[in-house]
Amino acid sequence: MTALDLSSPVAVVGTGTMGQGIAQVALVAGHPVRLYDAAAGRAHDAAEAIGTRLDRLVAKGRLTAADRDAARARLRPADSLSELADCGLVVEAVLERLDVKQQLFGELEDLVAEDCLLATNTSSLSVTAIGGRLRHPGRLVGLHFFNPAPLLPLVEVVSGFATDVTSATRAYETARAWGKTPVACADTPGFIVNRIARPFYAEAFAVYEAQAADPATIDAVLRECGGFRMGAFELTDLIGQDVNESVTHSVWQSFFQDVRFTPSLAQRRLVESGRLGRKTGHGWYDHTEGAERPEPHTADKERPPAHVVAEGDLGPAAELLALIREAGIRVREEDEDNGTRLVLPSGGQLVLADGQTSAEFRDVVYFDLALDYREATRVALSASQDTAPATLAEAIGLFQALGKDVSVIGDVPGLIVARTVARLVDLAHDAVAKGVATEEDIDTAMRLGVNYPLGPCEWNRGLPRGWAYDLLDEMHHRDPSGRYAPSLALYRHSSTDPREGTP
Repeated sequence: MTALDLSSPVAVVGTGTMGQGIAQVALVAGHPVRLYDAAAGRAHDAAEAIGTRLDRLVAKGRLTAADRDAARARLRPADSLSELADCGLVVEAVLERLDVKQQLFGELEDLVAEDCLLATNTSSLSVTAIGGRLRHPGRLVGLHFFNPAPLLPLVEVVSGFATDVTSATRAYETARAWGKTPVACADTPGFIVNRIARPFYAEAFAVYEAQAADPATIDAVLRECGGFRMGAFELTDLIGQDVNESVTHSVWQSFFQDVRFTPSLAQRRLVESGRLGRKTGHGWYDHTEGAERPEPHTADKERPPAHVVAEGDLGPAAELLALIREAGIRVREEDEDNGTRLVLPSGGQLVLADGQTSAEFRDVVYFDLALDYREATRVALSASQDTAPATLAEAIGLFQALGKDVSVIGDVPGLIVARTVARLVDLAHDAVAKGVATEEDIDTAMRLGVNYPLGPCEWNRGLPRGWAYDLLDEMHHRDPSGRYAPSLALYRHSSTDPREGTP
């Protein structure tokens, strides 16, 4: 099944920001486009707004004047649904209410030809439920664009329970013909991005609620150590706290209140207070004019240790040994069967986050996972009240000698980046095992949809086998609510490869 022919008209029902964006994408791709909105006059206003954006593209050199004029000629507002009867594809972008969408598609089914593809841009409702009342639900598919649709490349192509393979394939190929990057997924709560992204926000909020670190520090660690483009607090301020919480709540409810998706009470209080982020001038941060951005906690300068002893394989942190030597600090490596750690001159130990806490051991400082320890500019450390001051000072001084800012946070298992990555990896592999999407499509969706530095499956392939499972298993022992219980899929993925022998 090939993409929709360019001669076939595309209709967009609902002319808000998303509807206009989708219409612009189809228009620039070369289709005749019809715009319809139930509110009188809005389709005509939307057509004018799209024309203005086309003018801007010409001014920026991204579109020729001739192509703009041709696109304008192909754009037509519709005063009634009946004017969409000859369209080959109808995309709805109306109110996120199941009854509204069901009624709309019921009316469309009576108007359009049998081979017309029907698509919903829903981000939170079930595609299966939307098409549940249609006589021919096989031609309904989800086409979930990301805002702003003309700029962001990702489109989730969602197959409902009754969606025909030919319909999903045509929608996929059409999105690709429009210059988008489509990913295929089953009809699951949150689809790919909004399902798998939940831990990025949830773990940041959990560290905050545990009073282990403030938002500015958590955001800085996620950016400067984890490699994420934005931290969870600044990103939700940009999205809108109400919008982000609504998605979280929808996914949680749709999964029958699965504890892995439990919303944050701190975010709930923020929404209740009316602090919704940038759009209201205040969220986690103060966005009013002239407001100063809070600085992340950064440790004072400490003297670096003269030498360290590396016991065992440092796994994801193995690159640290080269960096330590380059900083002029002597390293002695020793094989060790019962652990992996750096031993400091004071006798204290520096250990990569493993889901345990410093309070459980004598004189241990944990350090966080980094996307790339050479490129990272900040690292988080955690210590308990019983950690010797000399040990913490040596740990701080060591990372400062490597050119890193150091944020000392509270004694929470998994610190910040490590627990976030482990949970992203777990949800990704759980989704693959349940047929939601392939590893490749999940990685593509998370890189393009939320700008992660790596897709979670790709990230896991760069970590030692079983690392994410082991960290979550340790956290589960400390919080047996089920929130951190690793999935069976991750367990299977983390077991020894059969070619390597019995695990």
